[in-house]
Amino acid sequence: MTLRVVVLAAGKGTRMRSALPKVLHPVAHKPMVQHVLDTAAELNPKAVHLIYGHGGELLQQRLQDPALHWVEQREQLGTGHAVQQVSEFLEDQDKVLILYGDVPLTRVETLKDLLVEAAKTDLALLTVTLADPTGYGRIIRDSNGVVTGIVEHKDATPEQHRITEVNTGMLVASGGALKRWLGQLSNDNVQGEYYLTDIVAMAAGEGVDIRSAQPLQVSEVEGANNRVQLAALERAYQLRQAETLMLNGATLMDPARIDVRGKVHCGEEVTIDVNVVFEGDVELGNGVVIEPNCVLRNCKIGANSRVKANSVIEQASLGENCQVGPFVRLRPGAELNNEAQVGNFVEIKKSRLGVGSKASHLSYIGDAEIGAGVNIGAGTITCNYDGVNKHLTEIGDGAFIGSNTSLVAPVRIGKNATVGAGSTIAKNVEDEELGVARGKQRNISGWQRPQKKGQE
Repeated sequence: MTLRVVVLAAGKGTRMRSALPKVLHPVAHKPMVQHVLDTAAELNPKAVHLIYGHGGELLQQRLQDPALHWVEQREQLGTGHAVQQVSEFLEDQDKVLILYGDVPLTRVETLKDLLVEAAKTDLALLTVTLADPTGYGRIIRDSNGVVTGIVEHKDATPEQHRITEVNTGMLVASGGALKRWLGQLSNDNVQGEYYLTDIVAMAAGEGVDIRSAQPLQVSEVEGANNRVQLAALERAYQLRQAETLMLNGATLMDPARIDVRGKVHCGEEVTIDVNVVFEGDVELGNGVVIEPNCVLRNCKIGANSRVKANSVIEQASLGENCQVGPFVRLRPGAELNNEAQVGNFVEIKKSRLGVGSKASHLSYIGDAEIGAGVNIGAGTITCNYDGVNKHLTEIGDGAFIGSNTSLVAPVRIGKNATVGAGSTIAKNVEDEELGVARGKQRNISGWQRPQKKGQE
């Protein structure tokens, strides 16, 4: 079976009250239409045709996929008219899957179920059963349960209003049959539009065995026409991600207070507290603990490590049994080896901490290679930037850097060396040496403190 996917994305989305095309509004920091395209790609189609209209230039800027076939719908004359724009690209033997750019949460498993049904006939519909179907087109079946048509809510009889199975708009049709039905569509209705749903009655009139499938969750077929509905999709998506994490062995302190805006690969016995945000590709090893209010972006956290509250980790990695935070920022290129510890208000960028090394308080470490068992005292700064270029600081195994030290790169501190507190070190300190660079202390006896002057 040759599969082609058609994604309808031409609508302006007036109710969004935004200059941004509706399908570019994000769910989990990714445009709704990108979710649809990513799902379609998992089906390995021969081609994906994107029907665009409003905001076409912006769509093409945001969706830079060379494999995507762009088809313009210059006038928005209904869903049937939109699909008519790709008729010339369809072959009779194709199976054509129709999706919508503002319906981002459809599971690939649901679409595979629909394709299984479509393989047996010329038309298969994705339907859904709703507790309250008000406003939706009802699926009409005969006494044998065979689909015979779709009736819009406004045209339905009182008896038909009681039907709870409704049309989602998503379907799979054979290419030859679809082209034939599209050619017979009429816009003889109040709106003057061509409706894709009209092909269902045509298929039934031809005696086609119209098959159907249903999603596991209603949210899979819900779209967003305004920001309230968009927020509801966001929460539905996040709840799905939370459920996946829990099924994979994670404990979430509150599944309603976690945001996954990418992919999280989670080991067993992981604990995630509230208000944690994951972005990009994040890997959590077995036994990892993430405390509240952390942001993790494109990073790897090794087994049994703990990220304490209010920390931000971006494009960085932690080995096993590390301790980070609270209030730590690990910037791109930060690498902590096993058992390293980084404490409150420490920032690390493009630096490696060796096994068991510690930077416990109030320090900036940038462009540094730090060995094993090193202690970085509070207030230490690696002065890595000379205004033009960045320079490397090297600290050997077992070194002790006293508090309030400035290390002016390029500089090397040897193995088991010590730097006295309050020093500004601009020259290398060799192995096991003590480096001290500070002004000589002077004590003045009999000094009188200034007295506050009286009111004049």
